Amino acid sequence: MKTANPSWAERPTLIGRFGKGTVLTGIVVCVLFPLYMVVLTSLSTQEAVTRAGGLVLIPGELSLAAYEQLFAGGVVTRAVLVSLGVTTVGTLISLTVTVLAAYGLSRPGSLLHRPLLFLVLLTFLFGPGMIPKYLVVSGLGLVDSYWSLILPVAVTAFNLVVMRAFFMNIPKEVTDSARIDGAGEFTILARIVLPMSKGVTAVIGLLYAVGYWNSFFDAVLYLNDSSKWPLQLVLRQYVYQGQSLFAGQSADTALAGHAMPPNLAIQMSIVVIALLPVLFVYPFVQRHFTKGVIIGAVKG
Repeated sequence: MKTANPSWAERPTLIGRFGKGTVLTGIVVCVLFPLYMVVLTSLSTQEAVTRAGGLVLIPGELSLAAYEQLFAGGVVTRAVLVSLGVTTVGTLISLTVTVLAAYGLSRPGSLLHRPLLFLVLLTFLFGPGMIPKYLVVSGLGLVDSYWSLILPVAVTAFNLVVMRAFFMNIPKEVTDSARIDGAGEFTILARIVLPMSKGVTAVIGLLYAVGYWNSFFDAVLYLNDSSKWPLQLVLRQYVYQGQSLFAGQSADTALAGHAMPPNLAIQMSIVVIALLPVLFVYPFVQRHFTKGVIIGAVKG
């Protein structure tokens, strides 16, 4: 007698497939519609913004004046370079430390394996707090330095645990055969473990990069010099708090051939510039998420 399949193993009905498609389409529209208005407003003229009474919904006359004015002013250009530099250097440091620590903690016989792992897991429950963290950064002389945006957040316990779990699932026979051939631990890590862990490494690298790129609160705490502000802090100052990038400028100082772009278009163009790097990088790494993070977290 043939037993019935469980409900989750049955073929979805036509109504079920239609319902899933409808829900997913609605979610995509809810995500893309605000992005569409932001991009369109950043490309709109003063007349289009005034006619719409805010964010532009229907395309009218388009202009790149807001982007040209932003990069001509120097504030956003400098902030973009700061964010790119902090993100690149921070991601490299974080990945290096996380890979080395995760590999060491994945070896049961490594030095101080259990106490160090306990300290890492303890950070899931207890955070340092804002004031102790600031006192440590100040005591190390990192205030008003770019290192204050990198070193305090160089390692995330979640990323370390996920990568350790992935390393522990690599077959022990592979590393043991390399040791028999005379390979040391660094050789095994560089030539065997890392090539087998490209997926999880790419995902962890993306998580670190997005964290550095989107971070602004550490810059608020530690950077007193506005010329060192990253892009996200500029975004907060001139979009969230409504300050103007071009206070004191008039239409006479605008770019040749363009009227002074509306302040709302300038604010939305900063938002677009802040979103672009993540939007470009994420599609290339997204395919590794299931294989990298989920498998490592579940099996570990």
